[in-house]
Amino acid sequence: MTQNKPISNIWLKAAILGCLWASSEIVFGSFLHNLHVPFGSNFLTAIGIILLISVSYIWKDKGLFWRSGLICALMKSVSPSAVIFGPMIAIFCESLLLEIAVMVFRRNIFAYILGGVLAMSWTFTHKILSFILTYGFNLINLYKDIALFAQKQFNITFENIWVPIYLLWFVYFLMGVISALMGIYIGKKMQNKESVLQNTDLKKAKNIYTPKTTVKSKTSLYWFGFDISAMIVVLFLMNFAHWIWWSSGGIIIIIAWSLRYSRALKPLKRPKFWIFFVLITMLTSFLFAKLQTQNNEIMGGLMIGLQMNLRAALIIIGFSVIGTELTNPAIQNFFKRTSFSQLPSALEVAFDTLPFVVGSIPDFKNFFKRPVYVVQQVVYQADYWLEQVVNNQNKKSKIIIITGNKGQGKTTLLCEVVKLLKLNNIKTGGIISPVIYEKNNLLGYDIINVATNERIALSRTSGNENMVKAGKFYFQNEGIEFGEKALSLENNKESQIIVIDEIGFLELDNQVWASCLNELMGNFDKPVILIVRNFLVENFIKKWSISNPLIVDAGKDNAKDLLIQFFVASSLL
Repeated sequence: MTQNKPISNIWLKAAILGCLWASSEIVFGSFLHNLHVPFGSNFLTAIGIILLISVSYIWKDKGLFWRSGLICALMKSVSPSAVIFGPMIAIFCESLLLEIAVMVFRRNIFAYILGGVLAMSWTFTHKILSFILTYGFNLINLYKDIALFAQKQFNITFENIWVPIYLLWFVYFLMGVISALMGIYIGKKMQNKESVLQNTDLKKAKNIYTPKTTVKSKTSLYWFGFDISAMIVVLFLMNFAHWIWWSSGGIIIIIAWSLRYSRALKPLKRPKFWIFFVLITMLTSFLFAKLQTQNNEIMGGLMIGLQMNLRAALIIIGFSVIGTELTNPAIQNFFKRTSFSQLPSALEVAFDTLPFVVGSIPDFKNFFKRPVYVVQQVVYQADYWLEQVVNNQNKKSKIIIITGNKGQGKTTLLCEVVKLLKLNNIKTGGIISPVIYEKNNLLGYDIINVATNERIALSRTSGNENMVKAGKFYFQNEGIEFGEKALSLENNKESQIIVIDEIGFLELDNQVWASCLNELMGNFDKPVILIVRNFLVENFIKKWSISNPLIVDAGKDNAKDLLIQFFVASSLL
């Protein structure tokens, strides 16, 4: 995995939590779908709510819920099709609603229950909105006509025709409350858990699940703009123009899409679409004739039914083609410059972990016997998989970057690390540049050969125009030559790790240690620890094409612990 920008701890956690959620959707979802279990999607939403709430008892990061939901949604929508606007939006909105509840009311029982109810209610709301978006507001009129016809036929009167909708929503409300309470119960148990992973055979996990490969299609920003504009125009015509205009426009656009996108008509080949087509057309024609008193009632109802079906075709195919255009590299690069820049790396971590997570899920035959136990075992894996991912990344990393602002103790941390390595007989090479003061006045920097402990002056605040200068510091030629020798491959044949303090503007401008870095990056196959200012990290990674760097913020309390974890994972300690 090439990591253009260091992946943060919260995105790593979101990758694991989103992966756990997606694995439950894959395993449990296929089971529920094959058995045609009623409210199957609600059970999957309940599992997602339980996962998010319970894990929040050990991972308290703000913004974790919506990130995890986004990861899970994208893992279910890896192929460019209309599905990206179905499960993707539903799952993401569920996690976002839970996030908002916790953000507003803090992490307490009320917030979790409210979030659970909102998330579960969104499943119901999403279905209603999807139908309205697909078939238009005529669907609401159709529902009213059905209710009115039922009253006439059965000679009964409803005080409120929306009572069935309210009753159904109440079922969702109860499921949300129960899911939240289960999440709270499991979360409290997690705080004192002893066993994290049980009945897991990781050897069998690798080939259990392989994500769908994305079908590459031609993309164009011009077509992306046309697709969106065309949908808006035809939907506008359906509300304000004669049927000839909207029917002609809709048919022309669908034909254009079918010629441009090879998979555009695939949604229309599904029996479900045509079942709804016949049902809606017949219902509108029949009810319009029964309930209206104007002439040509059947024809009016028929036109409404055809309009609803053409709208449905336009929306279904339109979302499919827009989903295809969203794979355009220009659009993806735009998102990489936003707050979602770490999403691709987090998503890749989630996909790398998914086969193992799927293989570790408890046997589903016990789900109905002990549902709480099964979900609990899935939740308990969160910490385990985070540790595995961190260790795996550390093993892949050869470059460790200690970063931070000025005065945050970067060199002090590096000195402590070097001391630790030498105490454990780890042969360490490289350089450290301690700051030099004279009567509280900054004098400059010295340079120390880590392997030999030799020390000479590197830079001072005074010098001449023939010396390399950075800011107010003049670099002495003897100091530079001393550092180049300490960093040379010839003098580091037996080194198990090399440290460099520090990389700055001079190296990015191909001066001072730049040539040494070129040599080390291309030929030294063991770990290298460097100090780089935080605002220069991305430029450094880009210039030397660094893959999988471990980024350690010297200003964080766990900085030394992260480095020790790396040494353990690399078998240095």
